Amino acid sequence: MTVSAAPLAPPGPRVDAPFASALVSAGHRRPDLVVLSADLSKYTDVADFAAAFPERFIQVGMAEQNLMGIAGGLAKTGFRPVAVTYCVFATRRAFEQVAMALTTGGPGAVVAAFLPGITTPFRATHQGTEDLALMRTLPGMTVIDPVDATELAAALDAAVDHTGPVYLRGLRGSVRRVLGPGHRFRIGAAYELLSGGDVGLIGTGLGTQWALDAAQLVAARGVRASLLHVPTLKPADEQAIAAYCARFPQVTTIENHTTVGGLGSVVADAVTATGLPTRIHRLGVPDRWAPAGSLDHVRRQLGLDAESLAAAVLTHHRQEARTS
Repeated sequence: MTVSAAPLAPPGPRVDAPFASALVSAGHRRPDLVVLSADLSKYTDVADFAAAFPERFIQVGMAEQNLMGIAGGLAKTGFRPVAVTYCVFATRRAFEQVAMALTTGGPGAVVAAFLPGITTPFRATHQGTEDLALMRTLPGMTVIDPVDATELAAALDAAVDHTGPVYLRGLRGSVRRVLGPGHRFRIGAAYELLSGGDVGLIGTGLGTQWALDAAQLVAARGVRASLLHVPTLKPADEQAIAAYCARFPQVTTIENHTTVGGLGSVVADAVTATGLPTRIHRLGVPDRWAPAGSLDHVRRQLGLDAESLAAAVLTHHRQEARTS
């Protein structure tokens, strides 16, 4: 599969609850779709589906492990379940049940996980900063981290129709629109959002949003950035990622996730598998718990705000220029 170009949306209003709208639309399209919540309906944009299809909505209460077990049973009896909860509860708390109930046979279910990475104001109890790494280890699991409202809705549609288990990071409430209406999401595809010849950036999920903002600051310093968006971390298109990396002596990965086992590891796998000399700089959550607070505050503390990211990219660029 080759890298696809994706149109960027002009600056404009955010989209209100794109997951909710896409879920209801999928419910009309697929009578076998069942949605399950673990006492978080109000906070994960599933209330509209519950109102539209009360007979196909199951509230299991504060029991995420049961949530995954029930979803697995429904999948094995002809339904396409969507199990919805917070990212940290879907993975760290219910990892064994996801593995045993959803990946050991049958069509599996869609796990929609909200508040991914550092998007929660709380600390370790709610920070799902290792979820992508965990889900990538499971046999047959598809792992998707959408960048915006447009891609979240399209990825949910693709996940519902996919054969096999899918882990989908969710964005709730009012969600930024980055991609234009011409964007066509495909599981496994990578998308080049910016084309420039000076530095190579690779992002996934909110990390791609952060990379776009950093690229603007870098451009103001006379450095043009390319940006590859990799929404599917498994199965990732290693051939396309490697072809992109081959254009640069070094690339910088940016992700809303620990730098261990996430996007940086996906890119490293692609580079080493093809024997490229490209160096990889990984920017994301460091190997420690992040502080509590607003997303803007936490990003500043971790060096993931646009200014810090741009400074890191420019530093890498200057170091490369001195050694080349």
